[in-house]
Amino acid sequence: MKKYPVENIRSIAVMGQLSSGKTTFMESVLHITGVKAKKGSVEEKNTASDYRTEEHDRVSSLSMSLIPAEYGDYKFNFLDTPGNRELISDVYQALSVVKGAILMIDATKGLDIGTEMILDELNERNVPTIIFINKMDKENIKLPELIQKLRDTIGYQAVPFIWPIGEAENLKGYVDLVEMKSRIFDGKTTQEGEVPDDLKDTVDALREQIVESVAETSEELLEKHFEGEELTQDEINSGLKQGVLAGDLKPIVIGSALKDIGVRTILEMLGRFMPAPNELKPMGGKTPDGEEITRETKADAPLSAYVFKTTVDPFLGSVNLVKVFSGTLKPGQEVMIANTKKTVKVNNIFSLRGKDQIDIDEIGPGDIGAIVKVEGVYTGATLSDPKNLIIYDGPKFPKPTIYVAIHPKQKQDEDKISSVLQKLNLEDPSFQVQRNAETAQLLIGGQGMTHIGYILEKMKNMFKVEVNTADQKIVYRETIKKKAEAEGRHKKQSGGSGQFGVVNMRFEPLDPNEDEFVFEEVVHGGSVPKNYFPAVEKGLVETLQKGPLAGFPVVGIKATLFDGSYHPVDSNEISFKMAATLAFKKACDQAKPTILEPIMKVKIIVKDDYVGDVMGDANKRRGSVLGMEPLGGGKQQITAEIPEAEIIKYNIDLKAMTQGSGAFTREFSRYQEVPDNLIPKIIEEYKKDKDK
Repeated sequence: MKKYPVENIRSIAVMGQLSSGKTTFMESVLHITGVKAKKGSVEEKNTASDYRTEEHDRVSSLSMSLIPAEYGDYKFNFLDTPGNRELISDVYQALSVVKGAILMIDATKGLDIGTEMILDELNERNVPTIIFINKMDKENIKLPELIQKLRDTIGYQAVPFIWPIGEAENLKGYVDLVEMKSRIFDGKTTQEGEVPDDLKDTVDALREQIVESVAETSEELLEKHFEGEELTQDEINSGLKQGVLAGDLKPIVIGSALKDIGVRTILEMLGRFMPAPNELKPMGGKTPDGEEITRETKADAPLSAYVFKTTVDPFLGSVNLVKVFSGTLKPGQEVMIANTKKTVKVNNIFSLRGKDQIDIDEIGPGDIGAIVKVEGVYTGATLSDPKNLIIYDGPKFPKPTIYVAIHPKQKQDEDKISSVLQKLNLEDPSFQVQRNAETAQLLIGGQGMTHIGYILEKMKNMFKVEVNTADQKIVYRETIKKKAEAEGRHKKQSGGSGQFGVVNMRFEPLDPNEDEFVFEEVVHGGSVPKNYFPAVEKGLVETLQKGPLAGFPVVGIKATLFDGSYHPVDSNEISFKMAATLAFKKACDQAKPTILEPIMKVKIIVKDDYVGDVMGDANKRRGSVLGMEPLGGGKQQITAEIPEAEIIKYNIDLKAMTQGSGAFTREFSRYQEVPDNLIPKIIEEYKKDKDK
């Protein structure tokens, strides 16, 4: 692969819903550019980007793949991203290093909710985007309605740049509305020609849309257009690029990746209209001291490179995909990991096409490549010139919305599980691993069951570790509702020195979210010597670790030692520890112990159409809606507090309620008393677990 100047490099994210044709599009690109003599297919499991065992099993992209391609004078670094929204970390990683995107739309499905969510994401980030309406060779495609829906969704940014010739199985080519030429594809070659007579009226109207969009990019062109003067082709091309870069235009290309129709035009458009790495604004970062700085994308600038994706290879170890933002990265070069100030040597540099390595001599400014076996490098790290440090901020990943407990099927795998999960976490920082000492569960948190299932499949396929799964256990607490007093008397005589300690104690409830435990002594007259006060407190602290109802930790209690008695010979620390324990257990008979459950603050983003259903569902889950905020674009954010026990699988339920369009975040808010009618069930479940 030859070296390209920064002006001729394009880094493009390929995005779209499941089955929109992203992987097939990449195969078409590799075929058109001469990399592959024969295209692979998802069904035959021989594509460049979907090469993992899990992707073959599910017939779907599950991880981002780098697919470089050369066409004309340009090098394109395509980042093929997963279509499942649960695998959002790979999408965020790709968007952190590209300056353009292709949005694939399945013409047979139209503008579904998932595609609308991707459009929202691209608009929010202001990523220049080409929309490819794929699968135009299928039956019953309603193209005018689909384009109108696109325009209803994102406004007049959506402008067709090509129009099909033929339909369904008779789709044989298209009219290029920018060049005003027809292109007919015979299965092997493309023939250029004039616009067919039967399409002239349609094409002229669409061409006028393009000209109007171009005219609006500058006052000079708008005046020229109003005066009836024809815009030159150079003016049209320049205006289109300006509109695309500014986000005012999203060109629509129509075709079939399976038949290579429209793909060649997209490659040409990427070179003409998409930004080079040194266009738009320079990359912004910070010094290790937090001072904001920028770096221009050019070869003579100090080296800076961002590690945006790490994959774990059983043979190669950690493979890190890097985007060089400035300077040049070469083999044998010493660089500093700016985040940790650790100096490392980069020995091996190559590019990747899926899993295949491509030899390269260097990674220049604006380009993407891979490094391997560099200790201390991780996703999100910045590699920098040791004398000119800069740190780039990576994407922020959403917190997990669902947790699953796991334990190994084979006992010998218990020691391996933590190290395996740590390695997989290098690949995917969006999942979390937690070990809950209270419930004795090892938990994996992710964006949904597909996400968690993918992690577990990789554990099995890559590291030969299989696990069983179980629901997350809720971490309850216990407390008391009434003030109570009790005497604790511990007396034991078995020959020689005995044990003797008596305490009189008062227990009263506190706010469990403010104070877990407060100990106080108001003893007068020396009925309990001061040197035994710590023993009394220690005895209570140990006792409160397991409450009287179901064995959960007790919180929100004030214990006051106000009287007692001792024996000058037989009293000791153990005696008063035991006496304190007995006092609390006896007081519980009058103190009305109860169980507290964790309440989560939940923020739910839904379309207006589903607000009523979601709010009604929150009430059914014993939740309370705190407020609602309009977000624009026909969406609302609902804030509610819901018991954690009611939202263990809320991720799944919310998708069902909102046709996959709802999203939510959750965080712990406070502990709250469990309704009396639910307490017996919780106690029963705890006893079952204890018996097991």
